[in-house]
Amino acid sequence: MIIMITILAYIGVLMLFSRLTAKRSDNDTFYRGNRRSAWYMVAFGMVGASISGITFVSVPGMVMTTQMTYIQTCLGFIFGYIAVAFILLPVYYRLNLTTIYSYLDRRLGKGAYRTGSWFFLLSKMTGAAVRFYVVCIILHRFVLCQMGVPFVITVTVMVGMIWLYTRRGGIKTLVWTDTFQTVCMFTALLLIIYNVMGELGLGIGDAVRAVAADEHSRMFVTDDWVSRQNFWKQFFSGIFIVVVMTGLDQDMMQKNLTCKTLREAQKDMCTYGLAFVPVNILFMSLGILLMMLAQKEGMPLPDTGDELLPMFAASGLLGNSVVVLFTIGIVAASFSSADSALTAMTTSYCVDIRERKDDEKLRRKTHLALAVVFTVVILAVDGVGSSSVIDAIYVLCSYTYGPLLGLFAFGLLTRRPVNNRIVPYVAVVSPILCFVMDKIVGSTVGYRFGYELLMLNGAMTFAGLWLGGKGKQRSCKNKCVNE
Repeated sequence: MIIMITILAYIGVLMLFSRLTAKRSDNDTFYRGNRRSAWYMVAFGMVGASISGITFVSVPGMVMTTQMTYIQTCLGFIFGYIAVAFILLPVYYRLNLTTIYSYLDRRLGKGAYRTGSWFFLLSKMTGAAVRFYVVCIILHRFVLCQMGVPFVITVTVMVGMIWLYTRRGGIKTLVWTDTFQTVCMFTALLLIIYNVMGELGLGIGDAVRAVAADEHSRMFVTDDWVSRQNFWKQFFSGIFIVVVMTGLDQDMMQKNLTCKTLREAQKDMCTYGLAFVPVNILFMSLGILLMMLAQKEGMPLPDTGDELLPMFAASGLLGNSVVVLFTIGIVAASFSSADSALTAMTTSYCVDIRERKDDEKLRRKTHLALAVVFTVVILAVDGVGSSSVIDAIYVLCSYTYGPLLGLFAFGLLTRRPVNNRIVPYVAVVSPILCFVMDKIVGSTVGYRFGYELLMLNGAMTFAGLWLGGKGKQRSCKNKCVNE
């Protein structure tokens, strides 16, 4: 009962934020927050929005199989955020864009514009659904199932709550709710670590030394070029993951575009980009401490890393307070990513696909329809074939976000026009070729591509656009963009 009260109280606070921020809202409020957001609030809230419930659940358990090597990817994130801040954001602000895919229309034409928009909707719907599914199934399995609540009700109610508090204020509401949710998530994380340290009888200094001395604390792999955990593979993949999953993703960029000026948006981007290394070190350190506690208590480790933290939360070993904190943490992290995904998909569909930016009735209908589709997709997800869900999501993004990387790279790095009739075909064929190449290389030489599939996919899309022949020159709009 205490869990239900906690969740209801949490949702009640979100509804209060929605009511306070949605007064006299219109489409510009929903899409861009009237460009009045304070950069420090966006930066703090974006940490929680970028982390998501999957990170809260999956990263602590990653140390079971890959030690702390995920930090190599996080170091790449820093340089990725710098690239987005000083390469992409200036373009978006100079053109005063509502959606970032409008750039493709200005630079390359309608074919590229529509292709980029549809690939975003596909990528965001699948990725967000997988993230939210895992959080829903964990909450259901460890909390709500014991109360006799069916899984379909769990998913429907949670998505319904997100739709309810974002339906009017949109992105303006999310800037405030993300800040609140990030506070809740970090408070939960730190208090859980504190409780685990207490069970182990460790102070802060002792815990730091114990984690550093543990065999699972290895961060860097430089001696095995075949390994997917090789430093350079992880580092460069981290850069491109951020460029694509943040800089070329309407969901992640929409909040950044609510800042008052370009300079404030750049400060926001760099600030929360730097935060990822210490934040993920905390999550992975929690994983090592939980493994130590399992050994002390004689508890067998779960089959997958994603079940490590939920196992302790459900065991009661750490007390009811950790169950409450765990619930708050994953609800906060999952809501802060799912609500922005729903808002961004609504924005992209109305502005990019339907090209009816000022139609408030269409926006409301689209927002509700996408919430229904989101629920259906979550219920259709039956499992993710990976020992770590966060790993599976990044591999998935290599296929669906790769064409976006190729399209934007072609527009930004060349002045060459494209044949818009072939753009959709190139964007579809490139991921298929990447998948075939991965299978062939894996079966012949034993090398399996990891996150670097994203770079390969983008390169194939770029090459296909270049070889596909020239389209009609878009001189006026090209000049405006490339100056």
